[in-house]
Amino acid sequence: MDTYDGSKAEREYLPYDGSLRMRGTVFSAREAARLYDRLIAEVRWSRDVVRLFGKRIVTQREVAWFGDESFEYRYSNESRVAMVWTPLLSALKDKVESVCGSRFNSVLLNFYHDGSEGMGWHSDDEKELGDEPLIASLSFGATRRFDMRHKKTGETVKVFLESGSLWVMSGASQERWKHQAPKQLKIKEGRVNLTFRQFELGGG
Repeated sequence: MDTYDGSKAEREYLPYDGSLRMRGTVFSAREAARLYDRLIAEVRWSRDVVRLFGKRIVTQREVAWFGDESFEYRYSNESRVAMVWTPLLSALKDKVESVCGSRFNSVLLNFYHDGSEGMGWHSDDEKELGDEPLIASLSFGATRRFDMRHKKTGETVKVFLESGSLWVMSGASQERWKHQAPKQLKIKEGRVNLTFRQFELGGG
C-alpha cells in the first residue's frame, strides 16, 4: 500500500497496470477556496441517481455534467445529458488541459456536502470513454481520501486529494483497477471534485 501525504512532488502512484499521477497543486489555497465557493453557487446541481442490486437510489451527493455538446452519458444504468460549459468551467478546463497536455470535451462534477457522503468501488470503463481513457481529477474543499484496488491482485493504493490539486488516471487504470471515495465521518466540510474526460461522440 502506498500513501500520498501531501508533501511529495509529482510522481507515479500505481505500481503496475496503469497510471495514477499527481500533477501538482495547480491553485493556491486562497484561490482554491474562492473557486470552491463559486462552484457551489454557480453550478446547477442535482442529486445523483444510481442502481444498486436492482434498486433505484437517489444520493445525498449532488452532481452536474457539462460538455462541448448536449450529448448523453450513461453510467450506473442511468442517463445524463450534458449542459453547455459555463465560463468558469471552461476556464478550469483550459487550465487542466494546459497542465495535462490533453484535450477534454466533458466534465463530471461531484459535490460531497461532508464526510458522510462518498462513492463506492467502481471503474470509469464505459465504452464512450474509449479503451484507455485519460481522466483528470481536480479537487476543491476538504481533503478527502481516494483509494484504488487492483481487480486481480487486490493490492490497494491510498492517496489524499487536497484542495487545488490535480491528479490524472490513464493507461489501463480503468480496466485493471477500481477506485472509490470512501466516507470519512469526521470530516464536516464539503468537497467539489471535477473529473475531466474525452467523451467519444457516437460511442466511438
